[in-house]
Amino acid sequence: MENMNKEITSRDVDFASWYTDVVKKADLVDYSSLKGSMIIRPYGYAIWEEIVKVLDQKFKETNHVNLQMPMFIPESLLNKEKEHVAGFAPEVAWVTQGGSEPLEEKLCVRPTSEVLFCDHFKKIIKSYRDLPLLYNQWCTIVRWEKTTRPFLRSREILWQEGHTMHATKEEALEETLRMLKIYEDFQKDYLALPVIVGKKTEKEKFAGALETYTVEAMMYDGVALQNGTSHFFGQGFAKAFDITFLDKNNELQTPYQTSWGVTTRMIGALIMTHSDDRGLVLPPKIAPIKVCLVAIKNTEEVLDALANIKEELLKNGITCFLDDSAKSAGYKFAEAEVKGYPIRLELGPRDLENKEITLVRRDTLEKEVISIAKVNKVIPEVLLKIQDNLYNRALERRNSMLYEAKNYQEFQEIAINKPGFIKINWCGDVACEDKIKNDTTLKSRCIIPEEVDGPCCICGKDAKYKIYFGKQY
Repeated sequence: MENMNKEITSRDVDFASWYTDVVKKADLVDYSSLKGSMIIRPYGYAIWEEIVKVLDQKFKETNHVNLQMPMFIPESLLNKEKEHVAGFAPEVAWVTQGGSEPLEEKLCVRPTSEVLFCDHFKKIIKSYRDLPLLYNQWCTIVRWEKTTRPFLRSREILWQEGHTMHATKEEALEETLRMLKIYEDFQKDYLALPVIVGKKTEKEKFAGALETYTVEAMMYDGVALQNGTSHFFGQGFAKAFDITFLDKNNELQTPYQTSWGVTTRMIGALIMTHSDDRGLVLPPKIAPIKVCLVAIKNTEEVLDALANIKEELLKNGITCFLDDSAKSAGYKFAEAEVKGYPIRLELGPRDLENKEITLVRRDTLEKEVISIAKVNKVIPEVLLKIQDNLYNRALERRNSMLYEAKNYQEFQEIAINKPGFIKINWCGDVACEDKIKNDTTLKSRCIIPEEVDGPCCICGKDAKYKIYFGKQY
């Protein structure tokens, strides 16, 4: 057990190496032959499937429907919205040959699908009766990242992207904020992530958007992870693609558009927020396997008893894994910890005689001996306690790394000496935003809905916003 744990670098010594070790030891990903691309292993993909299952249901409850768009975008189509294409140009991958023949027009491998949706919307939107159109797509995108890291940045990314069209500005803004709220609630309630939500600055908003709203999570090391965004496009794309509809008065109008998305980056957030030097730690609500049953000794009686417990738990909707391998009990325990199963149940011949079983919590590593007859009652209660504890623990750590600076000297001192987010009053001038980035490498995270209570922290002029700054992944 000790040897297995020693293979994971201490997160307080080298956080980047620790992250890579956990991802590999928990068997979440493997590296492919193509640099910058990852193979998501079955256990890693199972976590993604849990995320998809919950979010897809939430989207459908708000009347969104799924569809599938092509992977390739003709260059002429991509260029229809100039601001948008300029934002993605450095990361675009191009196809220039089909089979043995050069293509007449090169094709972009989608980095995002706004132009594909708009090209389609132009064909199908005719009347106000066609609106709103509430579409979502689960797919992969390609962005030619120079520096990659499993789940956080990869050249091929699993994600979902919602694209909607509305008759009025008010409806589109309502949709933008509704989807932001779904992301926020999901990350708090299921991923146990305390997040800060707010509006991106003009400099940091999505290319082609009028407004971008973001869900910002803070990792264990105090670095920010943008964990979901929702965009209000206004009529920019619709006008570029000449999308119009006849309103109730039979007059031509231009619709308003939104887009929103999350990716496998959320799995990276789970790892970097909750896990420890023993390996992965998963919130029960998103863990593919909630209980690991371990036979301390593989006798027929012990295995039969564990199989019965597993069957009863499965009937209650609690997913289980029965480790009946020939490995030593200590190795099985260590493996269960590395994999991050929320609860481990240990049973040996003597326990069986006493009609007892040992319950071990992954979050605290606390052990409790309980009656086998009470397993079905106790397990759901403990799972809820683990979920709450992981959120509260992450919230406490996050809050311990939130700072406020009233002047620029104070800001710089915090930025140099303390990891985390710094809240300031800001005038809204991009020059001040750039100064912070150039001086400290910190970038704006989001504008938050709080009243200003002093001048701009950087230049001393009248402040317009309260805003967080921090380092980012």
